[in-house]
Amino acid sequence: MVFSIILQILLGIGFIMFGYQKFVSEDMKQGFKYFGYGDGFRLFTGFFEILSAVIVIVGIWVKPFAAVGGIMIVVTMIGAILTHIKMKDTVKNMMMPIILLILGVIVLIINGSYLF
Repeated sequence: MVFSIILQILLGIGFIMFGYQKFVSEDMKQGFKYFGYGDGFRLFTGFFEILSAVIVIVGIWVKPFAAVGGIMIVVTMIGAILTHIKMKDTVKNMMMPIILLILGVIVLIINGSYLF
């Protein structure tokens, strides 16, 4: 479905950028310290986001991968939202993870049947 492919491309590009930033951005380094997470978790998160991006993009051609990538994105965004809740952040600061969570769920729903 064209809609799913567009979402997969957008999520893939976005998560490659988000993941890359975990490795190079001083703001990300400071942000993870502020949230109480160490460098190891920051690097793991960056790797997991890039891996999620690659898997969701490969899912354009290998449909079960789209669902797996969707699951990975959903799990990552639940973690991000819980971190914002832990820090008593405003809903405004949670909007990007919430939107990405919804998009990940949509990709999962559209492609979930390919898992079985």
